[in-house]
Amino acid sequence: MGVAVALGSGAARLVFYPTLLYTLVRERLPGSQRPWFHRIDPAVLLGALPLRGRSRRLVEEENVRGVLTMNEEYETRFLCCSPQEWEAMGVEQLRLSTVDLVGVPTLENLQRGVEFVLKHRDSGNSVYVHCKAGRSRSATMVAAYLIQLYHWTPQEAVDAIARIRPHILVRSRQVQVLERFHKNVVAETAAESQEL
Repeated sequence: MGVAVALGSGAARLVFYPTLLYTLVRERLPGSQRPWFHRIDPAVLLGALPLRGRSRRLVEEENVRGVLTMNEEYETRFLCCSPQEWEAMGVEQLRLSTVDLVGVPTLENLQRGVEFVLKHRDSGNSVYVHCKAGRSRSATMVAAYLIQLYHWTPQEAVDAIARIRPHILVRSRQVQVLERFHKNVVAETAAESQEL
């Protein structure tokens, strides 16, 4: 498994810019059904890289005060705001690096990300959850948030996201970590019920 991930990480680096260009072109095609981002609920936007030129709009028009970055550092280095630039706009950024194409967020990172989103939700703010194209790594994170918030199964959460952003792609290994996350949520809820 380690060799496959290492090879996948290298391949992800090789195809990063071509696949980002593909995402940009797909968004701009006449009649495109792939907008750069979608609002999933009052607190969460799921989307592609928040390119520097689009970031202020997210803050001003969408009330984004948190950015949850599922990308590795090299993916955002030249095209996106730095943590300092986000901070200057009043935005907190949390990076939970996950390899593109083959990566799966860890259970711990899913928990950290969900806590980050819930903190901003409780303050009445929005969080922009993204990876390169807003299809896989970030969709997995948003699914975990919906599982935590609504106690949905992984399939219910993925289906809810797909109704809004149909081109998501949550792979089987990502579903497996969501199933473990869901199991933990169910166990925590049961323990809380017994305490009452």
